Amino acid sequence: MIKREKNRILSLATIGMLFLISLTLVSAEGDEKLITAGDNVAISFWIATALMLASTAFFILERNNVAPKWKTSMTVAALVTGVAWYHYTYMRDHWVITGESPLVLRYVDWLITVPLQVSEFYLILAAVGVATAALFWRLFGASLIMLIAGYIGESAVIGGGPWLWFAIGMVAWFYIIYEIWVGDAKNKVSEASEGTQFAFKAMALILTVGWAIYPLGYFLGESGSAEAINNLNIIYNLADAVNKTAFGLMVWYAATLDTKATASEE
Repeated sequence: MIKREKNRILSLATIGMLFLISLTLVSAEGDEKLITAGDNVAISFWIATALMLASTAFFILERNNVAPKWKTSMTVAALVTGVAWYHYTYMRDHWVITGESPLVLRYVDWLITVPLQVSEFYLILAAVGVATAALFWRLFGASLIMLIAGYIGESAVIGGGPWLWFAIGMVAWFYIIYEIWVGDAKNKVSEASEGTQFAFKAMALILTVGWAIYPLGYFLGESGSAEAINNLNIIYNLADAVNKTAFGLMVWYAATLDTKATASEE
């Protein structure tokens, strides 16, 4: 009965992935001729789009192979890359058609995916019983402040200049880093399983080192020149593709470690 149920879930997931792939192919048909070999920004959009889709399929299918306490984390990992894939199909088309940065679409994507990534820390800590609702809301609030400040600074919808809002966003990001590396959660997770410790440390590195690429893109894009805008989009695209995929892969690897350890104990 259990095996039959797993096969049914696997079949449904496969059908879902095929549907997503078909949507990508249909979307690509109208834009293929618009992309030239020298358009490195468009190429980076395509790389990110393909990688996000492949990652989503992988995380959904692998969700059935991990322990129950990791399934929600795997679902969140799939949501992060799945939402990003959906938005990137539109951002890619926006670029190849208009040649302009998809600023609003990009921040809409981050407004959904970044808090999801931050929430993974809460899920990992909740799995070992050391999470608090207050910690979740602090991390969630800081991620929103970081994103809203970044959007205001890049779009100039409110006065104050880009560097004021850049500074506000950086303060929020530093606070997230502080909570992860110095807060009480760091000491408590040291008592958890090997898989949980690995996931916590790996995601902490991604949020610290991987996310440092985004301020670099912001800084390089502020000159407003065509070259600067191109560099900004390439940096953002590759950072998204690597960070979101790596983030999910770290969760998957940790879940696999923990699942194997639990099975061997039994």
